[in-house]
Amino acid sequence: MLVGLTHMAYILAALLFIMALAGLSKQETAKMGCLSGMVGMTVALVATFAQVESAYGFAAIVLAMVCGAAVGVYVARKVQMTQMPELIACLHSFVGLAAVLVGFNSYLQLIQATPIIDANSADLFGELVNKLAAAGGHKQPAMFTTELVEIFLGVFIGAVTFTGSIVAYGKLNGTYKLRIFKSAPLSLPHGNLLNLAALVVSFLLMIWFVASGDMAQSKADAFPLIAMTIIALLFGIHLVAAIGGADMPVVISMLNSYSGWAAAASGFMLSNDLLIVTGALVGSSGAILSYIMCKAMNRSFISVIAGGFGNAPAAKKQDEEMGEYRELKAPEVADLLKNSSSVIITPGYGMAVAQAQNAVASLTEKLKARGVEVRFAIHPVAGRLPGHMNVLLAEAKVPYDIVFEMDEINDDFENTDTVLVIGANDTVNPAASEDPSSPIAGMPVLEVWKARNVVVFKRSMNPGYAGVQNPLFFKENSSMCFGDAKKTVEDIVANI
Repeated sequence: MLVGLTHMAYILAALLFIMALAGLSKQETAKMGCLSGMVGMTVALVATFAQVESAYGFAAIVLAMVCGAAVGVYVARKVQMTQMPELIACLHSFVGLAAVLVGFNSYLQLIQATPIIDANSADLFGELVNKLAAAGGHKQPAMFTTELVEIFLGVFIGAVTFTGSIVAYGKLNGTYKLRIFKSAPLSLPHGNLLNLAALVVSFLLMIWFVASGDMAQSKADAFPLIAMTIIALLFGIHLVAAIGGADMPVVISMLNSYSGWAAAASGFMLSNDLLIVTGALVGSSGAILSYIMCKAMNRSFISVIAGGFGNAPAAKKQDEEMGEYRELKAPEVADLLKNSSSVIITPGYGMAVAQAQNAVASLTEKLKARGVEVRFAIHPVAGRLPGHMNVLLAEAKVPYDIVFEMDEINDDFENTDTVLVIGANDTVNPAASEDPSSPIAGMPVLEVWKARNVVVFKRSMNPGYAGVQNPLFFKENSSMCFGDAKKTVEDIVANI
C-alpha cells in the first residue's frame, strides 16, 4: 500500500515540476510556476519521509533539513540580485558533490561482501572503508554490471559539475576583493588535447572498473573509480577555467544541465524514479537554454564548453582613435526625453548593480503620463543570467506588455526618437556587426545606434564584461551620461 502511494506521490510531484517549468517560461505565469515547484518539492519530501523505516533516520533527515533551511533562508535574505549568478553556480556545486557522495556510497554497498582493503591493514582510512562496506545492503548479481556503470558515470558527472561550478563561482564573484579565478580564460598549452585525454583515460578506467567486477563475490576494483574521480575533478576545473567571462552566462546554464544529469544519475543509483525524472527535466531544460543562449551570442555550443571562445583581447583601437564622445547631464537628458514621442529603454547589468529598476519604472510612468510611447528591449543574455533584467523589471512593477525580446523590437529602433542604454554594454556593441575582427563578431545585438538619439548611462568609459571597447560611445547620435544610474535616473525624473 505504502509503495503504491509513494509512486502516486512521485508522479504528482513530477507533474508539478513540469508545470513549474512551463509557468516559468512566461512572466505572467512565473509566480504560479514557482508555486507549482514548491508544492511539488513538498510532496516529494513527504513521500520520502514515508519511506524512512527508523525513527533515527527520520530524525537525521529532519535535522539536516532544518540546518539546510536555516542556511538557505539566511542566504536568500542577504544575497543581492547581482550575486544571483554566482549563487546559482555555488548551488550547482552542491548537486555535483551530492552525486559523488551517493556514487561512492552505492559502491560501498555494492561490494559489501568483500572488503576492498586488507582488514588487517593499519590504515585508518582502510578500516573506515571496510566498516562502511560491511554496513551496505545486498544487490542482485544480474544488475551488477549495470550498477557499476551507473556509479562510474554518476561520480564522473558529479565531480565535473562540482569543481566546474566552484570555478564558475570564482569567475563571477567580482564583488569581492579576493578573486581566485579571473574572468579571462585560462590558456594552457594544448588545452583541448588535455580535455580529450581526460575523457579517453576516464573511458578506459570505466572499462577497467567494469571488467574488475566479480558478480559472484560482489566486488570491484576501487582504484579506477578513485583515479577517475581525481581526473574528473581536475577536468571540471580546466573545463570552466578555459572559458572567458563573455561566455559565463552560457556556462551557468550548461552547469545547470550538468547538475540535472548528475541528479538523474543519483536517481539511478538510489532506484528513485522521481530523482531520475527531475534530473532529466533539469538536464534537458538546461541544455536547451544553453543552446538558445549560444545562438543568441553566435557561439558554437561545442566550442564554448571546449573553452574555444571567451578570450576577449584588448581592443585594437584606443579611445582617442575612435573619436570623441559627447556628454549630457541629467537636465539635458530630461529635455531630450520631453521632446521625444517614442523611447526605448535597454537595461543591462549596470542597472542591476545600481539597483536602478525602481527609478527606471518611475521614469517610465512619468513619460507615459506625457503621452510618450515607452518600451523596453531585453537581450537574451542581458546581465549575467538569463532573465535577469526581466526579474528586475517585474520587481519594479513594469507592465509585461511593454517589455520585448531582442527579436521582437530590433527592427523598431530606426523609428525611435530616443534610446536609453542603462548599464548595458556588450549587448549593444555595433562592433558585433561592423567589425569582423572583433571577439564578439557575429553576435546578435540590440541595434540601438539606428535610433535618432542614444544616451548611454555608465560610470566610466571602461569596456564591458567581454573586455571589448564599444564604438557606440563615439557615434554622432550617441551621448554619455556618467554617474550612478539610480541617482542619475532619479534626477531625470525630477527634471521632467
